[in-house]
Amino acid sequence: MPTKPAPATDLAPDAAEKRSTVHALLRLWPYVRPVRARLGTAAVIAILASCVGLVIPLVLKWMVDGPVADGDPAGVWLGALYLLLLGVAEALLFGLRRWLVARPLAGVEAGMRADLYRHLQRLPVAFHDRWASGQLLSRGTTDLMLLRMFLAFPLTFLLVNGVTILVGIGIMLVQDWTLGLVILGPAIPVMIMCGIFEKKYSAVARRAQDQVGDLTTVVEESVLGIRIIKGFGRHRSQARAFHELSHTLRGTELRKARLLAAIWAVIVTLPEVAIGAALVVGAVQVADGTLSAGTLVAFLSTALALRWPVESIGFLLAMSQEAATATDRYFEVMDAEVESQGRAGDPAPARGGGERGPAERGASQAVQALGKARLPAAAEADGLRFEHVLFRYPDAAPDSPPLLTDVNLHIRSGESMALVGATGSGKTTLTALVPRLHEVTEGRITLDGEDITALSREELRSMVAVAFEEPTLFSATVGENVLMGAGEGAGGEELDRALAVAQADFAHALPEGTGTQVGEQGLSLSGGQRQRLALARAVVGRPRFLVLDDPLSALDVHTEAAVEAALRHVLADTTALIVAHRPSTVLLADRVALLSEGRITAVGTHHELLRTSPEYAHLMSGLDGHDDPEGSQEGDGR
Repeated sequence: MPTKPAPATDLAPDAAEKRSTVHALLRLWPYVRPVRARLGTAAVIAILASCVGLVIPLVLKWMVDGPVADGDPAGVWLGALYLLLLGVAEALLFGLRRWLVARPLAGVEAGMRADLYRHLQRLPVAFHDRWASGQLLSRGTTDLMLLRMFLAFPLTFLLVNGVTILVGIGIMLVQDWTLGLVILGPAIPVMIMCGIFEKKYSAVARRAQDQVGDLTTVVEESVLGIRIIKGFGRHRSQARAFHELSHTLRGTELRKARLLAAIWAVIVTLPEVAIGAALVVGAVQVADGTLSAGTLVAFLSTALALRWPVESIGFLLAMSQEAATATDRYFEVMDAEVESQGRAGDPAPARGGGERGPAERGASQAVQALGKARLPAAAEADGLRFEHVLFRYPDAAPDSPPLLTDVNLHIRSGESMALVGATGSGKTTLTALVPRLHEVTEGRITLDGEDITALSREELRSMVAVAFEEPTLFSATVGENVLMGAGEGAGGEELDRALAVAQADFAHALPEGTGTQVGEQGLSLSGGQRQRLALARAVVGRPRFLVLDDPLSALDVHTEAAVEAALRHVLADTTALIVAHRPSTVLLADRVALLSEGRITAVGTHHELLRTSPEYAHLMSGLDGHDDPEGSQEGDGR
């Protein structure tokens, strides 16, 4: 089963190497800023907790050089009480830090997810055509989980552990500077290794997160396409595809584990060697009488207390790199340009793969002005009009031939127009231009004389209703799916009328009537039932303009005839463009337009085109095997 390309995957290594981790993570600031007070308080509390832990070695020094050396049991018990209180205080402070960050960071994650979802709704259809759904899902789930974990732990403890290490080294240097220098010996090699690790881990982390998105895509498509997989017995090939991606991801995760193991080996081994060396040097000094036993105990206890902050550097850096790549992946989507609202005065979106130059814009405007000049003002301002429309997909090569070329078509107000053409002629694309699912590259489309780019998308789509060839239903009730096409306040009366028009009265016979859940993609219903509900959704709002993309293709002959009879009443009150693939659908329309090689080559009634256009006659005879053009002509009562 084919998957859509995910451009981010191919660019991941280069992007990971070029961008700065800190620069990437700073992009989270707008989301963190509202909760900065609680996060800052939590960081201060964590630093206090760590500093409390560093006081414990000083208490041990006092106990060894004082009560233990003097044989004072009461002093030993007092010291034990001090240690217990310090331990409890440290635990309580860390618990308070955790409580402070839990709620605000859950809110940050929820806010980012909500922003991502809203942004996805506003992105153009061309964006969704390019991106694999699994890549988008992984950005809204796995990546945001990584960011929440980073903000909850590594962000705080990179600061806390850094301060703890500096304070601990200061304490050790004050106690004995020679032992302190011994402990500091591995610092330079550790920093060099951390720099190398950060660069390598960044690229591998990005690759792993992109591969998770690819794997998510395969799983999602396998679930949605389970009928195809079972119907063609392709479960083994799908399992192999899943296994290959899973094995690739496993290899990448093992690469991450090896890098993490390498940095941990360095970070753990070198400090341990330094502590061992400090123990030997300190023992010699104690034996010589130049260092007290309590000072050596306190020094070594401080060094051991710093083991965790030092050893945690490896996985804190790893989590920071994963958070940085997750941030990059999140903002790859958020930075994508949304659909322009199209109000007059707003900048027009770039079309056809790039911004047109002054000469090209001037020529386009001249063509539009010429088109206007040829038409009377009264004719200009009615119905749906395509004027010199040219279209190529935004990601198409600039020198590639356009899919639609100089399309000129006028559907008068209250008229229904059938659009006929061979497969691949651009019929569906032409209908998608009306609600601005795609932007025209050149030319313009008007509704009752007003350029659709001068309307906000919300206003435009409240005027134009669409029924697509592939009916998509959501995991909601029948009523909710149909009323999605209606305005606010629509209720049972509008729902019943739309179901009657679409001959979808079967909905009332479902177990819970129109309150029945249809299930994911509406697959609990037949293809014809789904198509009738999609048609009901298109007509429920009584739109001024109706765009139907072969709305009757999945219906049997008898149901089709009933739907056509009901549709005639709807079409009498609206301006409609209907993509037709068979003569019975064509007969619903007042006139017919023939789309051939990206151009409108003929317009007229069904009978006129049968007589004057051999291509149209051929299409009508070939698109529906049991329909004969002449027979259709004879059976048409209009």
